[in-house]
Amino acid sequence: GITLFAVITLILDSFKIGYYIDFSNCLSPTEGIFPVTHAVHTILQVYFLWCHAKDIIQSFKTLERFGVIHSVFTNLLLWTNGVLTESKHQLNEHKERLITLGFGNITIVLDDHAPQCNCTTTTLCSIFSQGIYYLYPFNIEYHILASTMLYVLWKNIGRKVEHHQQHKTPFKFHGITVGMIFGLIVLTSTIAIVVVYLIQIGRSKIKSELALTMFYLHAIFVLALMCTAGIVALLIYRLEDRSLDNSKNPARKLDAELLVGTAAGSWLLSWGSILAIICAQAHPKYTWYNLPYSVLVIIEKYIQNLFIIESIHREQEKVNDDIKTLRIVTISRGSTLSLTASYKEIYNGRATRDSREGPCLFQGSTCGRENNGGACAKEEMSQENSSVMHSASDFSFYSRNPVTNNKRRILKNIAAFLFLCNLSLWIPPAFGCRPEYDNGLEEIVFGFEPWIIVVNLAMPFSIFYRMHSAASLFEVNCKT
Repeated sequence: GITLFAVITLILDSFKIGYYIDFSNCLSPTEGIFPVTHAVHTILQVYFLWCHAKDIIQSFKTLERFGVIHSVFTNLLLWTNGVLTESKHQLNEHKERLITLGFGNITIVLDDHAPQCNCTTTTLCSIFSQGIYYLYPFNIEYHILASTMLYVLWKNIGRKVEHHQQHKTPFKFHGITVGMIFGLIVLTSTIAIVVVYLIQIGRSKIKSELALTMFYLHAIFVLALMCTAGIVALLIYRLEDRSLDNSKNPARKLDAELLVGTAAGSWLLSWGSILAIICAQAHPKYTWYNLPYSVLVIIEKYIQNLFIIESIHREQEKVNDDIKTLRIVTISRGSTLSLTASYKEIYNGRATRDSREGPCLFQGSTCGRENNGGACAKEEMSQENSSVMHSASDFSFYSRNPVTNNKRRILKNIAAFLFLCNLSLWIPPAFGCRPEYDNGLEEIVFGFEPWIIVVNLAMPFSIFYRMHSAASLFEVNCKT
């Protein structure tokens, strides 16, 4: 994920360099030096994180702590710079949209700091200037992701951990078809809504009101589906008796803190919108859709946070001790060529050659074995050249009953659906579809400057929340 955002950040830096070249006659040399330096910093930092993000440093700890925490705050500073630059661009468009909705009494003039000279190539200048602002959301996400990864690295310096083998669980599409289909439908419809919104908003009063109404209705429907999915997942967890893993884990703790902390940004905006609707003297029709939208944003994030935090704290399922182990046997030409460890031992990461345990398996069928040393009945092979090779994961159904399997499948589909929904809800605010700016009701109640300050402070956290939730739900899907 961080590599994807870094690549787009490098494209942003190349656009800035091209923009500086076109306006080099009236721009400071620092405008050209900064993107070059930033590109070098991005490449080196991503390489460092690829190679050392999972390291636990035990030497030169004071020096390492200083260097890593310096990198954390450097990324936060660059993140703040990106947020301010993008917010300035959004404010210029915001004022024009409010005028089309009839809020002409807002007379604040915003300076876009355009260069005071002519561009050498008009077409390229337009492409660079417009492209820069569409790429800023990826740059913002890159720096906040880098800062969180470096923060975990900083917390791990000098940490003592038990030596145990980590089993990486790959992501599999098998069994999550329903969740993926519904999630892709939401993603596709969201992209379409954003395109129509950006085209219609600001064109005229009628078109702007229709765009706002369309956005609110779509968001209400999606948020209601997400709330329902989250409640079903929580009910499934409540019906289980699995214990929680409360061992010390800086990465997991940071995930939970980021989910709750960044959700506060959306909650602040939602409560502000609710108060504005209650206190406003006049209510255009489209503003009434803002009320259920704001309420659902608060509820949905609360439910989703509970689901994710409980999922990442759930202990991995263990094999039931009452289930006897299985022998995995490879047979060729009627003779046993290799005998691997029992299923239970493989599941627990241990291998042994003890041949006194459990039943054996030939071509998917089992025959019982008594503890007093009784022998398994011989089974004839219909074909000479045949082999049966299965991994331990192929026998996972032996450790679960059908009800448990169905629960796991439902949870995986819910996690996949919520993953795509969070990606969908990240797109509108990241690319300029922000009804908190455009409906104008909050500016009338709270004043233009106070509300804009609140939005500029809270919106970046709301955008990051969606991306971080998507990353957490991806891990939940792999773990479930």
